[in-house]
Amino acid sequence: MTNSAVPVERGCPFAPPAAYERLREQGPISKVRLTSGGEAWWVAGQEAARAVLADPRFSADRRTDGYPLYALDAATLQMVRIQPPVMLGMDGAEHSAARRPVISEFTAKRLAALRPHIQDIVDHFIDNMLTADRHPIDLVQALSLPVPSLVICELLGVPYTDHDFFQNRTAAMVSATALEDRPQAFADLRAYFDDLVTRKESEPGDDLLSRQIARQRQEGGAVDHTSLVSLAFLLLTAGHETTANMISLGVLALLTHPEQLALITADPDKTPTAVEELLRYFSIVDGVTARVATEDVRIGGVSIKAGEGVVVSTLSAGWDPVAFKDPAKLDIERGARHHLAFGFGPHQCLGQNLARMELQIVFDSLFRRIPTLRLAVPTEEIAFKTDAVVYGVHELPVTW
Repeated sequence: MTNSAVPVERGCPFAPPAAYERLREQGPISKVRLTSGGEAWWVAGQEAARAVLADPRFSADRRTDGYPLYALDAATLQMVRIQPPVMLGMDGAEHSAARRPVISEFTAKRLAALRPHIQDIVDHFIDNMLTADRHPIDLVQALSLPVPSLVICELLGVPYTDHDFFQNRTAAMVSATALEDRPQAFADLRAYFDDLVTRKESEPGDDLLSRQIARQRQEGGAVDHTSLVSLAFLLLTAGHETTANMISLGVLALLTHPEQLALITADPDKTPTAVEELLRYFSIVDGVTARVATEDVRIGGVSIKAGEGVVVSTLSAGWDPVAFKDPAKLDIERGARHHLAFGFGPHQCLGQNLARMELQIVFDSLFRRIPTLRLAVPTEEIAFKTDAVVYGVHELPVTW
């Protein structure tokens, strides 16, 4: 048993906490104390992390006794437990049945059809930046947030006029400090999506939710309203906050590593590998991939008993020197696609390729159209989201 307590804030904004490296040096899996209460197994090595996430003996169901209080506080976990589960919190056949009908929305063919429209959205917000009356501009508000927000709104058929509401409520959901606001934010979002699905049932459009309603009626005649509320909740809350933070962090990393930025501006074909490296480097949703063992398991040289919680640190795994040579070096030519920023196994992020496409389009378009883009403040003055479950920056002042 280690005396280490997690999570720990990042001391350097461009590196995991030093405590995570020490834990990984102890072994790929070790026992830790959770600052939110209790103990859990901490998975720090890349190989062990992949093994846990692919093993059906580890449950993602937050209603299961022993599920670790890592990204969730006790009050929010209780709120989650009394609600119908979202897809990420299902196991086995239940998870497969919920995921299968939605996969078609994220196929390569459908995403390729979306690409020109996403390009138009990105260009629109860059146009607004270029015609702004004053500098510096906060890139978070000008580009990072509105691009994925508008994309996911259009995909789901959510009125973009409501984006301030769900951005505010999602921010409260992922805050690691204002815990008292989480249950209300959760309830507000569920109520919003309940009303949205009801409207789609009577007034369908050309969007993902409407297509799911039509499919359910065609297959069985009845609409599973509750499951669609859960689906909308998952896709909307996960579909903009994470991508928005990766846009800001990616721009920041490239601006502070000009030799890496020069590689993609000279050859945009390298942007996809740059995106993978940036995802590995930051791994912004660390520790959310928690599990609980449903039977005794031996993995990574450690015996984990049934009912014990497990927290997979995708950040620590992404900086595992066994899997990634010299992990502290940002190297966009590394070829880091085997990172775990989108998870691994059956629960791997459904919208990962949509997020990749958005990031590629933003980076290519932004630096092509504003080649003199630069930070407007020193890096040490940038406020990072050390108080949030999803890592990022609160503001990113830029000029050119």
